[in-house]
Amino acid sequence: MTDAVENTTSRRLEGRVAFISGAARGMGRSHAVSLAREGADIIAFDICEPVHAQGAPPSTEADLAETVRLVEALDRRIIATKCDARDHDAVSGFLEESVADLGRLDIVIANAGINGPGVTLADSTFEDWTSVIDTNLTGIFNVVHASLPHLLSGGRGGSIVMISSSLALRPAAHFGAYTTAKHGVVGLMKSLAVELGEHSIRVNTVHPTGVNTDLLVNESTFKLFRPDLEAPTVDDAMDSYYGLNLLPIPWVEASDVSRVVTFLASDDARYITGSMIPVDAGMSLK
Repeated sequence: MTDAVENTTSRRLEGRVAFISGAARGMGRSHAVSLAREGADIIAFDICEPVHAQGAPPSTEADLAETVRLVEALDRRIIATKCDARDHDAVSGFLEESVADLGRLDIVIANAGINGPGVTLADSTFEDWTSVIDTNLTGIFNVVHASLPHLLSGGRGGSIVMISSSLALRPAAHFGAYTTAKHGVVGLMKSLAVELGEHSIRVNTVHPTGVNTDLLVNESTFKLFRPDLEAPTVDDAMDSYYGLNLLPIPWVEASDVSRVVTFLASDDARYITGSMIPVDAGMSLK
């Protein structure tokens, strides 16, 4: 109990700066608040508009403004903007300006992603495929690649955390592009871990099961789980949500994932790199 209390008040990230994609809501917002609570200043962006084959309602600029408010309420600095993770030049330019303002970069959380259309690969289109791969894999690369010059020039090491998925541990139907991208994130992570180890830059992936955010809990997913119903609700789909996991829960909360992300960003995980960390309630063993 003492250790838990000390960890919540330790300010493990005091003086550090974190870069987070997909920060307007859901896990991205949760990561920003969790890192700020530990003392980090935040650089954040989100597309804040619809994306083809998104599979969930889009985030908004008002959502991103709420993330800013929550971080500032913790007395931390935050620079946030509307930006598309698929646009390497825009991501790189925003980060360049933000690091100049905040003075450093220590932590990268590559989080932005979309679900895809929720159909089989045979029924998907080329546009569906490219939209998901461009966001969930190339977008992750863009965030990390733009960060590398700042991490390397800082000479202080650092931590890169990429949000993958339990579907990179146990694939499922109707999410082929998503699953492919999330497997690709693991390959990217392992390659970078090998290349950056000599610079004390650690690279890891986190693999959540379903998370209680708009990306999972939405009408499109309800319909995927209950195609027999015209307009299924969350209650109609609840048995299916429970059926995903070994532990008797329908999903984890964004804060559950953020606790692991914050741990990996901190010196508590200083010798953890090249690792795939599940936060999956046993889903990968089902």
